[in-house]
Amino acid sequence: MGCKANQFESSIIAENLEKNGIAQTKSLEDADYYILNSCTVTHKSDNEAMYILRSAKHKKPAITTIITGCLAQIEKEKLLENEYVDYVIGNNEKLSLYEIINCNRDTNCIVSDIMKQNTFNKVVLHDMTKTRASLKIQDGCDNRCSYCIIPFARGKSRSADINFILEQINNLAEHGFKEVVLTGIHIGLWGKDFGLNLLDLLKEIEQKTTIERYRLGSLNPHEITDELLEFLSKSKKFCPHFHLSLQSACNKTLRSMNRFYTVENYLSQIDKINSMFDLPFLGSDIITGFAGETEEDFRTTLENLRISGLSQIHTFPYSIRKGTIGALASNQIDINTRQWRSDLIKALSMFKHIEFINKNIGKTHEILIEKHPDKRTGLLKGVTRNYLTVLIKTEDRNLLNTLQNIKITEYKNGKIYGELI
Repeated sequence: MGCKANQFESSIIAENLEKNGIAQTKSLEDADYYILNSCTVTHKSDNEAMYILRSAKHKKPAITTIITGCLAQIEKEKLLENEYVDYVIGNNEKLSLYEIINCNRDTNCIVSDIMKQNTFNKVVLHDMTKTRASLKIQDGCDNRCSYCIIPFARGKSRSADINFILEQINNLAEHGFKEVVLTGIHIGLWGKDFGLNLLDLLKEIEQKTTIERYRLGSLNPHEITDELLEFLSKSKKFCPHFHLSLQSACNKTLRSMNRFYTVENYLSQIDKINSMFDLPFLGSDIITGFAGETEEDFRTTLENLRISGLSQIHTFPYSIRKGTIGALASNQIDINTRQWRSDLIKALSMFKHIEFINKNIGKTHEILIEKHPDKRTGLLKGVTRNYLTVLIKTEDRNLLNTLQNIKITEYKNGKIYGELI
């Protein structure tokens, strides 16, 4: 469940288990263990995790359920009382699941104090079956945003060292990968523990790796400096795909959220990015209905998002998280209002995304072919540098995991079509 870092770690868990003779099954009926790598960013994700485990136990009562990840890290006592949970494993311990399963322990809860973790766990994914690789370069977060529980589930910011990252990227390139996505909990903090910054890392990647394309995970607006943009705009490897962790487009709400930038700053920054790159994809996160957000505050957010140069907006209603400053506020917004506001922004996002797609029609793009031709349609699927998924008609069946130049021809029934050139 959850973020790209969690997805990367789930792949590591599966690979380690398979390496030690515990195979993945295609059906629950054949399984001995059901392992859930959980997310706790919202109440919805908490409820979904418990629904998944309850369903597994109902379908096969004898199965051993193991919950790990962020929900396990912060709610271990509550989970241990749940009849559908057999093991609770913390974020520090999740990558040692085989050893935990294989040992006779006198406890079914193994969750250490994540705040005492000072070093990055170097983990290597050996799965070479995909076309785009993910590489986790950072973990944890030092910020204390008033709505967010994740720092308490992931601990302080910890960075992978440069040599490890370069080695892994070159290994991926040698195995035929054309693209790597740099992921983490807060990659904008990469290098803080070494006296370095993200730009230092990217310069090394440009100079010392053979990977052809790379993408960045989510960044806070103030972490995207003019120096960083100038460097990326000249890069032949960087995919112009930015995901900005905005959270609100109202200064009053941003202050309440304990965010350290203004709407004016990042609107100007968005304009700058759009001017420096050719049709860059600009995504964002927005929370609606944070404590104290008035109707006027929300309308301010909606209008600022409307005039922004964003390509897409990921939005969700504020979820009160126990242990955060926001949870203590007395001026909470009712859930229906939070959801209604989120729905309005989703509608705006759909409009903006279609507008962005239409700007790309007739344009030439480099695409990474990710899927074999569909047996029914014969169409290949690939992803452009600016993060558009395009379907291509071709008779050539040997294009998987190759970079091709295409022209986007049309947008129809929610799908983007292109042709090889």
